[in-house]
Amino acid sequence: MKITFPAMRGRIGKRDYYAAMIKLNLIPKIFSFHEWEELPPEQRAQRVLQRARIPEITQYILDNEDGYLFSSLTASFGGEPSFKPSTESNEMGLLELPLESQFVINDGQHRMAAIIEAMKQNPTLGSETISVVFFPFEDLDRMQQMFSDLNRTVKVTSKSLNILYDHRDLLAQIVLEAAEKVPVFRNMVDKDRVSLPLRSPKLFTLSAIYDATLQLVGEVTHENQYDEKAKITLDYWETVGANIPQWKQVLEGYLRPSELRAEYVNSHAVVLWGLGAMGKILLQEYPTEWTSRLQDLSKIDWRRINKEWDGVCMQGTEIVNRRQSKYNTAVFLKNKMGLKKEEPDLPDPIMILDPDNPGDLTHTKIFEGWLGDDDIRNWNNLVYAVHKYALKYYGSFEALKKETHSNIFKGSKTEEGYREYPDIGISIQGEDSNDSWEKALYLARKIKISRIEVIFEWRNKKGAIHPGQKGRLSWRPNN
Repeated sequence: MKITFPAMRGRIGKRDYYAAMIKLNLIPKIFSFHEWEELPPEQRAQRVLQRARIPEITQYILDNEDGYLFSSLTASFGGEPSFKPSTESNEMGLLELPLESQFVINDGQHRMAAIIEAMKQNPTLGSETISVVFFPFEDLDRMQQMFSDLNRTVKVTSKSLNILYDHRDLLAQIVLEAAEKVPVFRNMVDKDRVSLPLRSPKLFTLSAIYDATLQLVGEVTHENQYDEKAKITLDYWETVGANIPQWKQVLEGYLRPSELRAEYVNSHAVVLWGLGAMGKILLQEYPTEWTSRLQDLSKIDWRRINKEWDGVCMQGTEIVNRRQSKYNTAVFLKNKMGLKKEEPDLPDPIMILDPDNPGDLTHTKIFEGWLGDDDIRNWNNLVYAVHKYALKYYGSFEALKKETHSNIFKGSKTEEGYREYPDIGISIQGEDSNDSWEKALYLARKIKISRIEVIFEWRNKKGAIHPGQKGRLSWRPNN
């Protein structure tokens, strides 16, 4: 008995492969899940299935049945293939495989699992098709290499780019319209990045305007809300732009965007968020007078050196784009605009420490941090994150082991204080907070990661040098 697929035959990397179209209802019959977690990492051909990801992908299918989209699955098959070319082309025909062939997914196991779950809720999806790229099975080393090659250059797209390309998000469409129609936004919005390079000719990022507009008008869940919220968005940001002198100076060519960002706070994401949140309250309290009240924006001292910003959206000389900073900036602007008086919930003083000589970090607990685009939750998470980036940078475990100062082991190891990280296929020996920072900073510098920053607190324990106080460690490549 044979399994037969209409397919195209191709060649890549000196290997034959076949591209076939398969109905979704055949997927659970052909492919099966391998319980990779039962094997040590070095014996796996694929990462362990992360079941927590499946409901989100399943819901995406069910919510967008008229327009969901997936890239091809990639699979290896066992058994001898037989390809019968058509009369029209030697590269198109029928692929025949033995019925007992074993199929292993090299790329797409979470998509496959979500498709199966979605069909349980909507069986009519079974008649639709997905493309599958088949490679003949060679051995475990080849399977592992395929997984590595397929995932090596995968990079999550930026939030700005997601907004730009998401045509289902009605708020995104409003923000894109504002980016073209509001004079100060036109040609001044970076629609790709989430942070602007030092010498960027742009003034704002699309993601920052989106987040600020979300605070202003909220989500746009129905098309009948579109026109009203689009008008509010356009009118509000145009009026704001007309009343912030530095924005007008950029618009008129008297001030470069890079100069504005370097000397003022009012183009940074945290302040845009505050303007959006303040605007929502302003429109509620003064529905017919809000435009004239926005004239008070011109009276605000937006310079970074204005001490009023310290502890609101700045720490020392740096802009801080944290949740608390956004809230405090909104409260600050509400008070400046004469809205209902609020007291900002100012954070406790934070000690700014030298990243190369931070002092004793014993008995500290991270409560906020970042490494590149990753959020950091604790010291172990920091060590894991920097090794994840470094493994991609160096390309192999062996190269990483030569560079890192941490004790790492390829595969699974849980004794002697090692902690396994299956998604990157290595185990890292646990470090105390002092070693974690030192070794993470060393690697971050070596691979020139965009930033490493942690905000932490010394616990009220014997041996903590600053019990109850907060500290901040930060490094960027231009430091």
